[in-house]
Amino acid sequence: MKIDGGCHCGRIRYRAEIDPRKVEICHCTDCQTLSGTAYRTVVPADADAFELLCGTPKLYAKTADDGSIRLQAFCPECGSPLYSAPPQGEKGYFGIRVGTASQRDRLVPQQQYWFRSARSWTQDLAAITRIETE
Repeated sequence: MKIDGGCHCGRIRYRAEIDPRKVEICHCTDCQTLSGTAYRTVVPADADAFELLCGTPKLYAKTADDGSIRLQAFCPECGSPLYSAPPQGEKGYFGIRVGTASQRDRLVPQQQYWFRSARSWTQDLAAITRIETE
């Protein structure tokens, strides 16, 4: 599936080819902190299937507990988290942040990872009062 998207302010835009069956939620505490919320929803794209159309993201090198490094890309203007990527020159995939994709309504999560770190309240959102607008 072809997707496109970008940051909130429009400074950075991308397009990619993804498999919508690979959309996932990550509940790890790093994703909670880096996204500023309870979990992060991502979809992988092969490095050769991801293209920046405009703008240059700011990169932060996050080191995992196992010592592996993932670059976290975000807009230097508005701060929108865009994707993660392997360090330059290494093979790997881009982990696109689903909330930045124009087609996000069609990118339904299929799996949840690091579930042991999930916030308990995320498992029953239907029980929380809903208000259609602010």
